Amino acid sequence: MKDDKDISAFRGEFYPPLPTKTTMFFRTNLLYQLYRFFMLNYKIMRIVIKGHS
Repeated sequence: MKDDKDISAFRGEFYPPLPTKTTMFFRTNLLYQLYRFFMLNYKIMRIVIKGHS
């Protein structure tokens, strides 16, 4: 018989992992975010320019 107290939908394995300190640093670091923003825009613009030539 299944134990009523063990609700399988609320076990720890169903929750996402908590971010590490390094991950939180990169998510909140403004300089890193600006760098990623410009690199992503550069990659997109390269694709767009290739398509128009």
